[in-house]
Amino acid sequence: MLGRLLSAASGLLLGACSVVGVRSGTEEPRFTVVERVGEVEIRDYAPRVAAETLVEADSEEAARREGFRRLAGYIFGGNRRRARIAMTAPVAQGSARIAMTAPVGQSAAPGGWMIRFFLPAEIASAEAAPVPEDGRVGIVTVPGERVAVLRYAGVPGAEAAAAARARLLEALGAGPWRAEGEAFDWFYDPPWTLPPLRRNEAVVRVSRRTEG
Repeated sequence: MLGRLLSAASGLLLGACSVVGVRSGTEEPRFTVVERVGEVEIRDYAPRVAAETLVEADSEEAARREGFRRLAGYIFGGNRRRARIAMTAPVAQGSARIAMTAPVGQSAAPGGWMIRFFLPAEIASAEAAPVPEDGRVGIVTVPGERVAVLRYAGVPGAEAAAAARARLLEALGAGPWRAEGEAFDWFYDPPWTLPPLRRNEAVVRVSRRTEG
């Protein structure tokens, strides 16, 4: 009886996914988990292709909305082939003063924010991607990288995202992994997703500390 109830509850939850905005079958860049340090996960990502745009805005939330609008226009046919490209997750937003090589990440900088969509794995090179019609959108090849990731739920407003980045850096501390550059953010869910079900990640590139 209990098994049937659990199965029914699971089915209802999965059926509600599209309503509450939870990802269902959305492609994500593949990665390998190298190590876990408390609540932090160390991941290796292979090279991948991304569409990105630099946005100048008064806030990181406004930059995210504008960047998403531009990049969504590209993948929904705003390119020279009029091709529709499958949406992937996450969206990366990061400071314009760092070289973004991650899903969407975000942090403040005088030059604005770099917003990035990763393209499906079937697009194996920047040259193979459709050419954007919007001159503010560029196609780049993102090199492989090793990152530390701290996952959190809720609405990723500026304060929540900043707190998660600070928590990530504090968790690394004097441990075996050294942060390389600024932390940034990855966002996986549409804004109408229920806050407890939203997946957000604070991210920073890392290298292993040498002993002695």
